[in-house]
Amino acid sequence: MRRYVLTVTCPDRIGIVAAVSGFIAGHGGSVLEAAQHGDLSTGRFFLRIEVIADTLPFDLDGFRDRFRPVAAEFDMTWNLTDSDVRKRVVILVSREEHCLADLLYRWRSGDLPCDIPGVVSNHETLRPVVEWHGIAFHHVPVPKAADGGVEARAGAFAEIGGIFDGAGGDVMVLARYMQILPPELCRRLPGRIINIHHSFLPSFAGARPYHQAFDRGVKLIGATCHYVTENLDEGPIIEQDTRRIDHSDTAGELMRIGQDIERTVLAQGLRWHLEDRVLLNGTRTVVFA
Repeated sequence: MRRYVLTVTCPDRIGIVAAVSGFIAGHGGSVLEAAQHGDLSTGRFFLRIEVIADTLPFDLDGFRDRFRPVAAEFDMTWNLTDSDVRKRVVILVSREEHCLADLLYRWRSGDLPCDIPGVVSNHETLRPVVEWHGIAFHHVPVPKAADGGVEARAGAFAEIGGIFDGAGGDVMVLARYMQILPPELCRRLPGRIINIHHSFLPSFAGARPYHQAFDRGVKLIGATCHYVTENLDEGPIIEQDTRRIDHSDTAGELMRIGQDIERTVLAQGLRWHLEDRVLLNGTRTVVFA
């Protein structure tokens, strides 16, 4: 069933829900799903509504044109999407394939409602996996800055940005892409770059988190799906999960268990993003799951 999905963020005040629902009802629209949240600490209001497209007398552009006065009255930041228009996902990956393989399987089976026009990697390792799925593979080496490659790194990330734009990308997914994105790319795509970090953030940020966890003797390990910002591993969190471990587990076993968590957490976080269920709330998110 084709749906229009409207998401709204605005200062909280009386009458927002009435105005939005009244607008939809006034044009004969049928609401399939609705969720709302008022954040008392920030005074912000969040709303997500799915409307059955065929019940409205206008198309997506007509909806936007008629809704603008309502949005202006309440100082809304808003977005409207069509469920029949699949978002385009560009995946970045290095050598580890577990998250990439899982996303490709879910995409191929129809479990992830998106298009994947390309995969970018700083290594050639996973080219056969990607091309077997009929997806374009782009090898973009990223030299180390310590080796005098500052300008070359900047050129590599400019190339990646060009690939993303050329593919008509809506969201960039770092599926264990072991490079730090430059600040300018993060600023250009706020809320549009998703990363999977192999720890239960904010614990054990940075490199080798499973080894950090092993050294500290933790009893729970986890993974975190979050939006990427200029601050490493500090972006708004979309989804997390954990598993219990004990003293007998080695660092290698922690990695094996953790990779299972990474797959499911990344897939779930991406799915919610694709369905417009995640709204930014400063350094946090509101997730209408």
